[in-house]
Amino acid sequence: MLLLPLLALAAAWSHGQAQVLLKQRQLSITRGHKTTTSMDCIAEGIPGFQSAYIHWYRQVPSKAPEWILYIGPGAVSYDDSSYSNKYSSSKKGTNVCTFTINDINSNDEGTYYCAYWHF
Repeated sequence: MLLLPLLALAAAWSHGQAQVLLKQRQLSITRGHKTTTSMDCIAEGIPGFQSAYIHWYRQVPSKAPEWILYIGPGAVSYDDSSYSNKYSSSKKGTNVCTFTINDINSNDEGTYYCAYWHF
């Protein structure tokens, strides 16, 4: 049995006059129970959300966060092209970005974070 702790995070910062807030619910899964899971990043204060770049990271204890991908206007870019079979991301509406992990195994343990910054 494998427990994968997947994120609970709320981050807020000022971007000019507006404040950006990213919210994620805590999600844990047990291997064998599911082989695919998804988590949402709910963004507040990002104008033009569909054109925004939302990044996803994974962190395991005692290691630096690992960048996995970002989703921009209509496209996903991966840190490693082999990740495209493992991870995916999509945007819904004006403020929800979904991150999906396929074929979950013990190597997927960690805490997953969404992030945003304006270029």
